[in-house]
Amino acid sequence: MRQLTDEGQRALNEIAIRHGVSADAAQHLLLAVIAGHMNQAQFNHPELGGMGQWSQGGMIMVGDMFNNTLKAKVDSLCNELAALARGSDVFRPLPPPQSQSQMQGSGASLFVPGSFGNWWPEGLGHAASTGSQNNLRYAFFPETRRLAIDLGGSVKVYDTRDHRIGGFSQQQSGGQSLSFTSQYGLVDLASLDEVHPTHKEPEPPEFGAASAEVFTSDPPAQPETQSPGADDIISKIERLAGLHANGILTDEEFQSKKTELLSRL
Repeated sequence: MRQLTDEGQRALNEIAIRHGVSADAAQHLLLAVIAGHMNQAQFNHPELGGMGQWSQGGMIMVGDMFNNTLKAKVDSLCNELAALARGSDVFRPLPPPQSQSQMQGSGASLFVPGSFGNWWPEGLGHAASTGSQNNLRYAFFPETRRLAIDLGGSVKVYDTRDHRIGGFSQQQSGGQSLSFTSQYGLVDLASLDEVHPTHKEPEPPEFGAASAEVFTSDPPAQPETQSPGADDIISKIERLAGLHANGILTDEEFQSKKTELLSRL
């Protein structure tokens, strides 16, 4: 894992103290800011509210979405760390070597950082770090905790679990072996579990879909209308008799209606 210079460590410690976070949280955020080219960062640290995202002059998201104090702290931290990364080389030079590494876009490396099109499977989210060397390339997705590896055209996806990845190394002696650094030190890719990205957990139905189901289902059966009572029928016959007496209804019409009403009793 690349080490901070003495000056870089002192500056980072001062920033951490000033903002009330640990040096580990500040360094994690520094790596994320560098990976985002000092304009944005995707991070996942318990002191920073877990998983979150920062964009300079834009939206800030933290795990505790209504914690505006935490959002302000993350924004201030990221701006200061971005200024630190722009102003000086805070990391020691990489040793010359038997391995080739990239610290998430933080400097010169034989891993070439950059975007190569979305060669990875869908559903992994935004790649915070990508790189390639010879016939191997990788893409790291901190939001979904996934690492995609393309070796000679064969793509595999791994679960990075709780690793806060800071850099990748490709060993060239004795075959191609990829490793990375995290808060646990140097970790071999072989220790991660391979996952199948095409498998998706069933998602809960959306509110709109549930509402649509309610409105498209058969309406509840309505109780049968009860036959009108005897008093109501007699009242109607009396009104018909009045109409008949006034010449509005003929004898036939009156008798027909009266017979119909009486049949309901």
